[in-house]
Amino acid sequence: MVQFSSASLATASLDELRQILLDLLCTKAYKEGDFTLSSGQKSAYYINGKLVTLDAVGAIALGRLMLQLLAPQTAAVAGLTLGADPMVSAISVVSAYEGTPLPALIIRKEAKGHGTQAYIEGPLPPVGSTIAVIEDVVTTGQSALKAVNRLQDAGYQVTQVLALVDREQGGAALYQSAGLDFTALFAIPDLQQRWHVLQSKAGG
Repeated sequence: MVQFSSASLATASLDELRQILLDLLCTKAYKEGDFTLSSGQKSAYYINGKLVTLDAVGAIALGRLMLQLLAPQTAAVAGLTLGADPMVSAISVVSAYEGTPLPALIIRKEAKGHGTQAYIEGPLPPVGSTIAVIEDVVTTGQSALKAVNRLQDAGYQVTQVLALVDREQGGAALYQSAGLDFTALFAIPDLQQRWHVLQSKAGG
């Protein structure tokens, strides 16, 4: 695994951060076995992205990596609760350190039952602004698309979806059909190949 210090995370190259994040995903989030996904599909592996996105090192790494993927006109980052919550917060905090502060927005699955009864939580930019949607692990793509639809219904422009991991099970095609630009930091083969390398080293 890549070795790092807390001081080096702020100055590490994007390639170094990518390797750090990949190793965190493989050692903390990726498991093989017999699993049922939230979509109902069966899978021989499972990725619990929150074990990395809620990790301090993982948050800094993904925040820096995703910030540089955002379109220049992006006014905020948003995602459907719960998977995207720590990610949009990480990107927002990193953006402030980079001198381009972006607010983080959380999209509720159901409208708040009291007060403003809002679907969208956070400091809203002006209506018509461009907002990027963030997701941790994409399978069918429905979760992020729900966030996209909520934002568009509220009058915002959404043209971009960013993900931590693409399981390559239909999400990318769904976003393309919806006219969205989709980028994932990692595809599932990236994790599987690195996971097997680390397993081999650990066994040796």
